[in-house]
Amino acid sequence: MRKWNLLWPFWAITIVHGVAILIFVKGFLLTRTELPFYSRCSDVSQSPCFTSDSLSDSNPSVPPSSGAANSSRCWTKPAVNRIIIIVFDALRFDFVAPSTFFEESKPWMDKLRVLHKMASERGLSAKIFKAIADPPTTSLQRLKGITTGGLPTFIDVGNSFGAPAIIEDNLIHQLVQNGKRVVMMGDDTWMQLFPHHFKKAFPYPSFNVKDLHTVDNGCIEHLLPSLYEDDWDVLIAHFLGVDHAGHIFGVDSSPMIEKLEQYNSILEKVVDVLERQSEPGGLHENTLLLVMGDHGQTLNGDHGGGSAEEVETSLFAMSFKKPPSSVPSEFGTSSCQLDLEGREICTSTIQQLDFPVTLSALLGIPFPFGSIGRVNPELYALGAGTWKLEGMKVGNYINSREQEEWMQNYVNVLCINSWQVKRYIDNYTASSVIGFSDEDLLHTGSLYAYAMENWSYISKDLLSNSDGMDVVPSLKRQIDAYSNFLASIAELARSKWTEFNLKLMTLGFGIMVASLFVHFIAIKRVGKQCGSSFATEDCGTTFELMLSCFMVAMRACSFLSNSFILEEGKVTSFLLATTGIFMLRYSITKQKHFLNVFIFLLLMIYCRFTIEVGLLKQADTSAFLKAYPSWVLEIASLLPGWTYITKSVPIIALILLAQLLLKNITSSHSKGVWKFVMYGTILCYILIGFHWALENEVLHFASAIEGIGKNCIPRIIYAIGLGQLSLLLFRQLFGEDKLLDCRITLLTKTAAMLAAWSPTIIILAGKQGSLVALASLIGGYCIIGMDNLKHGEDGNGRILTVDCLPVTQWSLFAICLFFSSGHWCAFDGLRYGAAFIGFDEFVLVRQAILLTIDTFGFSVILPIFGLPFIVAKKYSSSQASKGENTLFMRLSQAYLMYGLIMAVPVTASILCVIIQRRHLMVWGLFAPKFVFDVVALILTDVSICLATLYYVPHPDSC
Repeated sequence: MRKWNLLWPFWAITIVHGVAILIFVKGFLLTRTELPFYSRCSDVSQSPCFTSDSLSDSNPSVPPSSGAANSSRCWTKPAVNRIIIIVFDALRFDFVAPSTFFEESKPWMDKLRVLHKMASERGLSAKIFKAIADPPTTSLQRLKGITTGGLPTFIDVGNSFGAPAIIEDNLIHQLVQNGKRVVMMGDDTWMQLFPHHFKKAFPYPSFNVKDLHTVDNGCIEHLLPSLYEDDWDVLIAHFLGVDHAGHIFGVDSSPMIEKLEQYNSILEKVVDVLERQSEPGGLHENTLLLVMGDHGQTLNGDHGGGSAEEVETSLFAMSFKKPPSSVPSEFGTSSCQLDLEGREICTSTIQQLDFPVTLSALLGIPFPFGSIGRVNPELYALGAGTWKLEGMKVGNYINSREQEEWMQNYVNVLCINSWQVKRYIDNYTASSVIGFSDEDLLHTGSLYAYAMENWSYISKDLLSNSDGMDVVPSLKRQIDAYSNFLASIAELARSKWTEFNLKLMTLGFGIMVASLFVHFIAIKRVGKQCGSSFATEDCGTTFELMLSCFMVAMRACSFLSNSFILEEGKVTSFLLATTGIFMLRYSITKQKHFLNVFIFLLLMIYCRFTIEVGLLKQADTSAFLKAYPSWVLEIASLLPGWTYITKSVPIIALILLAQLLLKNITSSHSKGVWKFVMYGTILCYILIGFHWALENEVLHFASAIEGIGKNCIPRIIYAIGLGQLSLLLFRQLFGEDKLLDCRITLLTKTAAMLAAWSPTIIILAGKQGSLVALASLIGGYCIIGMDNLKHGEDGNGRILTVDCLPVTQWSLFAICLFFSSGHWCAFDGLRYGAAFIGFDEFVLVRQAILLTIDTFGFSVILPIFGLPFIVAKKYSSSQASKGENTLFMRLSQAYLMYGLIMAVPVTASILCVIIQRRHLMVWGLFAPKFVFDVVALILTDVSICLATLYYVPHPDSC
């Protein structure tokens, strides 16, 4: 009963935190309302663009033979018969555009040479576009964006590993509903989003980022044969090799360049097949080829955020018709330069938001109901080809009659486009709980009313234009009017798409604040049980308490600034180093433990350096390679053994860890299960070293041995770790902690628990894992040593029976380890490759567990299970005589203090999100930070509950 009297506050606090976070998330991360409406061909009867026969059909300036009959028309006249969409996942813009478009040529540029050749030789029939995606740039959200024409909301990130089917109107649904046959091959995410839409599908598993070839080989196997078949109207081939190569090796790597070369070869074959069948009457006479990316990637292969490298991808479009009429310059975004071979190549810009509505217009199907994009003039003109220009002179020169005709066609399309978007906004406002503000609706409504009123006047002029009056200026103004309306809607949606429920957000924040008071009351309660009071608290302890509160408050307040969030690792290391400076004062005054303090400050320099490296990796410019100090490269070239040194340092760190553990076994009271667990960890360290040796490029092993090392060794380590934890659990349930020395028992149990966890965390972290583990061990030793500098009082007469400063340092050091191990609070900071160490196939639960351990192993799991060292190292036999449960009361108070220190910044993060909910960076920075913080807090609470169950003994034990 006494045991549960100590433990129940931890479970109560965990439940309170869970409730507060759920309520807040319910108010903050609401998805936009998905309307259950679908566009249909018959809807055009409601459009003011079709008051009678369409303008283009009734206009006497248009030849009667052009286009399809009005009876077969849906919303727009079909301009293409077939579309081939080849998606290269994570296709950066500089993978496609010539290197002459950039300040500096890079090794990965100019590899897709066939696209340069087509863009230069085919004139207006082929063009390279810079496609701008809307963040977050995860594959799931981008696929939703390029099929629905909407802005996927932030909460969809959580579905990236298990995509739900899209239920709102989308391009694929419209294709199927209007009789178009769709064939898909490649990334199986398409099957999850559109489970019953494809006539034929050849999906391949997509989540094993270490597999560069399975999906691509499957696409190659089916793509070329499908080009000779006539049983499809739209073909989608989604390649993943470039995305996976970036995640594992980075952009500037041999596998990436090899992938790009492979893609160039594939595209050459595709273009050759299409050209040979594009003659009149051929299978691909009226086919549009699109080669595109869903998003970009940083130089490190990351994506998910909103940096320029992540949102800028590519789209190459080529029509096999005669060259289309050119777009009036004021409606285009072209910039032209010469490539390395002296050929002129022009590129333009397109918003991915415009992709589905433009394709719908080209195919003559209804636009997706929820699309807010604009039909892109350049892509539309390219796809339309010689539509309505038969018998006319075609060339780069465009006469006023042709320009007027093109603009009339485009105005008709924009009219339908604007009506569809206005209809969606009206329905969304009527159906949604919050919708858009009256002011915003009034502004956009006035733009639409002006455009439609202007169009009614122009329509009358066009219908009565028998004397050849120049109407081009009027058409230009009309296009501008529609474009302004559509641009204002897109801007409005980007700024105010998410619906915030302030009542729920405030309630969740209030419960989190209340949980802080629960923490404080629980700490005071444990202190009173130990016979403490405020009355005799000494000045030294008061100063340390004030210093601890100041450090926690400073870190919490820093979250109100986006700049400080970006620099969180540096801020935390600075605060921790500041506490070290205060300890240096103690050391000099007392003339002892100076080496401990000095080593700790050196360790802070190491942490700061590793955090700086992580910041360079996540920088918006991804200038890690540029920022890499040139003198380091010079040293590497001057020292032939530099490569061997860098390869051997992680192994040396691993040997030191094993040696320290072996010393602990021989010099402590480790017996039975505890000793067995520690020997198991030493075996795991040996296996990790062998695993890294097999991955070493310097050493060469037989392929069979390398195959064993790739998957078998990590699985053996996981199995041993699971077995060790099971043994410790078994002993806790059925063993007894003898009354001889509670302190020794607690230290041994702590060492055994850390030993059981460490191999799995180290192997998931990669070769830096042993260095981070060694740094965490040294840092913990220094913090304990610095704690011994202070007065040595036993805690009697104070409300805090455990000094708060070392616990504060312990928590700050844990945060430093998160950033030092190469993580940061963004989805592109997750190391997805770690989830597949030891496995090739994707299993959601298994990979999620491994990714969680990699992300929070050094910052949550090890620090929490290692916290008893602080309590046990200052506990003496004289203190034990005051009560047999004193040690575990102190341990409980230490865990309560640790939980409070971690909960305060999370509460500040929630407050920050409330305040900054309309900030430009809310989805790119504040929301990811909030998600990482609350996940870490819940994991911290659960780990503390499990740790107290493990460390607090049975009532009849010590």
